[in-house]
Amino acid sequence: MSDLATVIEATGALAAAGGLGYAKVRAPRVFWSLAGLPVARVRFSITYRSTMDVCGLTVQPSRLRAFMVRNVTRRQDVQPVPPKVRRVRVSSTGMRVTLRLPAGLEPADVVAASERLRHAWGVHSVHVMEIKPGVVELRMTGYDVLRRVKMPRRLPRKLMSGPMVVRVALREDGTAFVRDYQKIPHALTLGANQSGKSMYQRNLIAGLAKLPVGLVGIDCKRGVEQRGYAPRLSALAVTPDEASRLLEALVGEMEARFDLLSEHGATDLWNLPAKVRPVPLVVLVDEVAELFLTAAKKDEERRDRMVTHMIRLAQMARAIGIYLEVCGQRFGSDLGKGATMLRAQLTGRVVHRVNDKQTADMGLGDIAPEAVFAATTIAPDRPGVAVAGDSSGGWSRIRTPEMTPTQAVAVCREYAHLTPHIPALAPFRPLVPADPAPATTGPLVKPVPITE
Repeated sequence: MSDLATVIEATGALAAAGGLGYAKVRAPRVFWSLAGLPVARVRFSITYRSTMDVCGLTVQPSRLRAFMVRNVTRRQDVQPVPPKVRRVRVSSTGMRVTLRLPAGLEPADVVAASERLRHAWGVHSVHVMEIKPGVVELRMTGYDVLRRVKMPRRLPRKLMSGPMVVRVALREDGTAFVRDYQKIPHALTLGANQSGKSMYQRNLIAGLAKLPVGLVGIDCKRGVEQRGYAPRLSALAVTPDEASRLLEALVGEMEARFDLLSEHGATDLWNLPAKVRPVPLVVLVDEVAELFLTAAKKDEERRDRMVTHMIRLAQMARAIGIYLEVCGQRFGSDLGKGATMLRAQLTGRVVHRVNDKQTADMGLGDIAPEAVFAATTIAPDRPGVAVAGDSSGGWSRIRTPEMTPTQAVAVCREYAHLTPHIPALAPFRPLVPADPAPATTGPLVKPVPITE
């Protein structure tokens, strides 16, 4: 009987080990919750003080603290002071530790030691975020969350508080990357072929389709990318000539909205009363190079006119609720006159895998120079991975969840009833093809009644 119990125990142990090994590869969230998190939590608690000491994140205690230690505890040796742990939170992706920095340390010191902390505690990554002066948060991930993207089910209320907030991708620290058009009105997205740039656009359009906003598409590749979104588009241009007329109409709509602001004494679209507030518009430019490049000298006048309209929209349209989402494979001064001026107005930057360092430098070099190297090291076998930055100098790696064109089109059809009617853009409203009726087939053999 004892031999049978031993065999059962050994078999159970082997099955548990095999299950954990399988979970580590196929279900990293489960493995982290069952095995990785308890080990990392214990290691953090036991080695915290010594790890901070060897990483140079301790300071000499104040005179008052040293005096109290010598006289109360009767100890002559006074230990250096590490950051005080204020809070520890665990999740299915990692841990978050809030630290109160002692006098003499700054967040940059913790950032410089983040790689050493990662190895000391055996986690996949450690990211440092400044919460407020003197308080930082260590965001540790137990595994590579960008390998298989799974968006968080619940997002912080503070992150999603706004009428123009769309979650698009997942950051490498396990948090969601969102597009808040009130904070970052215009953005530039760059990426080579097969880099995941189209996947980013699908997630963005699918998120915007669910909001009460108007979507305007400019796809000069004959609409191969955006024509499927026609049920949710208020306007669509598929040729440079149509794009020129559409941009002119958008400038006219912008001027009319400025008159409305002036009439009500408001400085922003969101300050207007809800009854008279026009619907926000998001202009999605699929390939911006098609608006700049010309095949003949006679097209240069049209090009200059389109560039001027886009620059005007980028400079002034934020106040009246018109936002630009510009995408392309390459964007710089080599496109022609006005390209650099337009790029300077595009605050948000997302750079996928690119073919050369110059393209990454065009997208990120002027706002976060240290992010250029990160963008040039994106592996070709990981489409959808990108580096996102903004004018504050911050940047992070992100990856969009997989979404097929069929899924994006289905979302646009589902929320087609939210498409607003804008008189100025009515001539550019795309025709929505009707759903094909299911084919009805009759019996192949004509039934013959039975006769006696």
